[in-house]
Amino acid sequence: MDRIIGIDYGRKRTGLAASDPLGIFASALDTVDSTKLIDYLKNYAEKERIVHFVVGYPVNLNGKPAEAQADVDVFLKQLKKAFPEIGITLEDERFTSVLAHRAMIDGGMKASRRRDKMEVDRISAAIILQSYLDRNARNHD
Repeated sequence: MDRIIGIDYGRKRTGLAASDPLGIFASALDTVDSTKLIDYLKNYAEKERIVHFVVGYPVNLNGKPAEAQADVDVFLKQLKKAFPEIGITLEDERFTSVLAHRAMIDGGMKASRRRDKMEVDRISAAIILQSYLDRNARNHD
């Protein structure tokens, strides 16, 4: 099954999301130690066909590069080297953590789970991916 993978990269942890086979919905997938991310994605690719990556790209409110952008740029080079045949789209990740917390509250998640940074990372990745999927759906109407 074809999957688009959403990535909320962080220096320590990375949140991952995957699309449904039709590329309509994003679902939180996992949170992975960033040093093991490429291996995780390679293992995932053995079970599911990855057709595209959507990577959250950190930008400040003024549109200038955020401090974390350098870390994401290093990861992007690793991702391109590991998966040279798979396209990558950068998605503005401003406000994804805020939106993730709002989604957790709106979904009735208990405060103890909302404090779990791994949970926030997974949901942020799903928001990044869903934003991309929604924009692509509008562009194909």
